[in-house]
Amino acid sequence: MSINIKDVLKKYTMVFALIAVIIFFHAVTGGKMLLPQNVNNLISQNAYVFVLAAGMLLCILTGGNIDLACGSVVCFIGGIGAVMMDKNISWIFAVIVMLIGGLLVGAWQGFWIAYIKVPPFIATLAGMYAFRGLSNVVLQGYTIGIRNQAFLNVFGGGADCYIPDLFGGQGLNITCILVGIILVVIYVLMVIRGRAAAIKAGYDVGPFYSEVIKMVIISAAVIWFFIKLASYKGIPTSLIWIGLVLLVYAYITSNTTMGRYLYAVGGNEKATALSGVDPRKVYFFAYVNMGLMSGLAGILTIARATQAQPTFGQGYEMDAIAACFIGGASAYGGEGNIFGIVIGALLMGVINMGMSIMGVEANYQKVVKGLVVLIAIIFDVVSNQKKK
Repeated sequence: MSINIKDVLKKYTMVFALIAVIIFFHAVTGGKMLLPQNVNNLISQNAYVFVLAAGMLLCILTGGNIDLACGSVVCFIGGIGAVMMDKNISWIFAVIVMLIGGLLVGAWQGFWIAYIKVPPFIATLAGMYAFRGLSNVVLQGYTIGIRNQAFLNVFGGGADCYIPDLFGGQGLNITCILVGIILVVIYVLMVIRGRAAAIKAGYDVGPFYSEVIKMVIISAAVIWFFIKLASYKGIPTSLIWIGLVLLVYAYITSNTTMGRYLYAVGGNEKATALSGVDPRKVYFFAYVNMGLMSGLAGILTIARATQAQPTFGQGYEMDAIAACFIGGASAYGGEGNIFGIVIGALLMGVINMGMSIMGVEANYQKVVKGLVVLIAIIFDVVSNQKKK
């Protein structure tokens, strides 16, 4: 069977774009872009993007809706946790309070959006201002440092927030490499098993070469990535949280009834309602999840910075939205997946880091990111017009 290059390029456009951008910055930075420490920093510095984008995807699936308040909520929730730990309250209790706080914020916004029918843009815009103000109230305008080492280690802050090498490798973290190999084996087995199940059920699974190309590219990328991490300090704990979030949301969107409802509401809300599904519950679920992810992102942010300050979270919502749209989520709703937001988040992170290493002025960095998002949206709009 011959390989249709055009179909492969169309299906994996953003994957090839990510590879091209990495190669470009690797060349113009003299190889600095792919130094092990920079690869590690790429993940640690952008942990909040992966987490927020996972929650944002559910909102976008419901019909292109977004949450403009999540950046302010990150600051608000992070501030609450920092104040609690500053008063010597148990960090475990503080984490529980932050996560519950995120859920309550999500429920608050979800109520207005789902049951009062306030447009998501307006409801979350109001939340963006309100929670930014509350952040300043909580922190009283000051920066609060975090000294609890256990909290920092668990959530990715400080020098010891890495999984230790169980094999005592010299130069390379053997545990890190083994984890990468295990993940690749699990991934390949899951793909093969899923394809076999789909064929048995009578579904059209498409050409096998397309699946092979995808497996080879992803497997090679994973092994390369873990070798880079192993060359520095190993697996940062922030990566574990990212992995857990992505796995959970991949399962929600692919293997749950609510996941199917999210796509259905985004595809045709009226038809979904006529089929017996209450769209209000779907909207509420999406925004409660967004609140929870904002709470977790707040925890990861203050751990990474080892402090909380009133300016944290500014622009975070835009990074999350950009990661989703760049990763293939449709501005009209009903389309998008977790693999796509991983590609989108990595692309944004690579662009940020590459331009920073090059010394590009911050304002021009924003211009470039804005153009990248615009191109992604134009691509989505043109694709939808062709389908019609």
